[in-house]
Amino acid sequence: MNGEFAFVGRSNVGKSSLLNAILGKKVAYVSKNPGKTRSINYFLIDNKFYFVDLPGYGYARASKKDREEWRKVIDRYFEERNWNMRILFSLIDSRHELMESDEQLLEWTQMLGISPVILLTKVDKLSNSEKAKQYKYYENVLADYGIKKIIPCSSISKEGVDLIWNLINESMREV
Repeated sequence: MNGEFAFVGRSNVGKSSLLNAILGKKVAYVSKNPGKTRSINYFLIDNKFYFVDLPGYGYARASKKDREEWRKVIDRYFEERNWNMRILFSLIDSRHELMESDEQLLEWTQMLGISPVILLTKVDKLSNSEKAKQYKYYENVLADYGIKKIIPCSSISKEGVDLIWNLINESMREV
């Protein structure tokens, strides 16, 4: 196989919904209750590469033990699969400012030498002016994290889906 495209983000940021929107079909289980993805899920795409749905982090209602287990799963993925990861898509809810758990993840990826692509999710819930304001905010706040790109996206309106596919296709041509 030609690599993995990993999706990581806080619980309830919309990872599974966005994966389904990108693929145009329901492959990932979606729930209104945060923390449903508890293990790593691999989706083989066109017999060429994998989408990797990592468990959500930072969900306050999960037990401390569960949160620690999810963190370990994500850490282990980065340590063991980094060699095969083409792009790490780090999902952040566009409606909020950067949360401490997102910041910790970005610091961790920086230490590992991974430059993620930030997917600002749920932009369909923002007005155009709010979207512009949040994009500018994230450009500024993420400037020191070695981010490859910031893409506003929505699993509802499909905004950003074409840009995500463009990055994946570019990455596959670099083989």
